[in-house]
Amino acid sequence: MAQRLLACTGCHGKDGRAASDGYYPRIAGKPAGYLFRQLRAFRDGQRPYALMSNLLAPLDDAYLQDIATHFATLDLPHAAPPPPRADAATLRRGQALAQQGDAARHIPACQACHGTALTGVGEDVPGLLGLPVDYLNAQLGAWRTGARRAEAPDCMAQIAQRLQPQDINALAHWLAAQTVPAQPAPEAPGPAPMRCGSMQGPR
Repeated sequence: MAQRLLACTGCHGKDGRAASDGYYPRIAGKPAGYLFRQLRAFRDGQRPYALMSNLLAPLDDAYLQDIATHFATLDLPHAAPPPPRADAATLRRGQALAQQGDAARHIPACQACHGTALTGVGEDVPGLLGLPVDYLNAQLGAWRTGARRAEAPDCMAQIAQRLQPQDINALAHWLAAQTVPAQPAPEAPGPAPMRCGSMQGPR
């Protein structure tokens, strides 16, 4: 397994803790189901990024599942967030979107799907804390433009398309400035799935 993971940690940092360049995200501790789906999406071309696609092209599902399970089981401390690079008004807007959403535009709060503490839900919904601002900006922008997709119903695409660039910027800066809890375990899934674009979460 250590040999298999050299290609991963070359970009994602030692033990998958994130690279220092501010773009490649932390993968240590992410839910195994989520990691497996992303690896498969890169391999199969649903999430286009040539470096990842070429690396994963020859690997079967069992191999990808082993990688996902390994990183999901790593319980490693998070680094303190860097100082915010945005002004107070931008951070307030990001906080409002993350915690309350925007009912007038049918944008649910990030907490509705990603958990009250934004540390994820179950095996499939990732946490949003501990990620670099540039990565968050890029991924939210990719959902908004259609460069990043998921299997239907593609809730993230539907929600991101309602966000303006300034909303994405505010969310990315506020999320990146938050301290990850000491025990950032995902929440247990609720009894009902999230309805795409609704203002109600899975609980």
